[in-house]
Amino acid sequence: MRIKRYNPAWGSHIPVLIKIFEISEGPVLEIGVGVFSTPLLHSICLNKNRHLTSYESDEYYCSMQSSFANDLHQINLVKNWDDIKIEDTQWGMAFIDHVTERRSTEAKRLANIAKFVIIHDSDPGCDKYYKYSDIYPLFKYRLDYTKTSPNTTILSNFVDLSNLVI
Repeated sequence: MRIKRYNPAWGSHIPVLIKIFEISEGPVLEIGVGVFSTPLLHSICLNKNRHLTSYESDEYYCSMQSSFANDLHQINLVKNWDDIKIEDTQWGMAFIDHVTERRSTEAKRLANIAKFVIIHDSDPGCDKYYKYSDIYPLFKYRLDYTKTSPNTTILSNFVDLSNLVI
């Protein structure tokens, strides 16, 4: 098994995922599995009997998290991101943290079907990589969580985020 680099800062999204999970209902979507997000989302979804669907294009990460797969948690290896069927479900929340060049594309696909879209690595200096500024106008509400870095942003067209405290 190969060892990939590891950075504790990768877990900077944890407070946001927990908060949005608490105030949302319905199925959860994870686009890009991770050492922090997948175990967390798996555990909290299992505890509340909510469905979790995870997609990942890196075979190593997909295999690493495969032990979490069960009746409530589907883990899918992606060959082509355009082929994933995310538009077929009304998601309670969606977390986007996958390959750099696709993050804005998937956020755009979810703008009007996911109650909350959570994007990781949303520091202004990262926009050159993720092009989040291209998708911000597609959402009525936005909250940037900047207490930890990398930053995490919550987007919604359904819920006013102006009074949300994390």
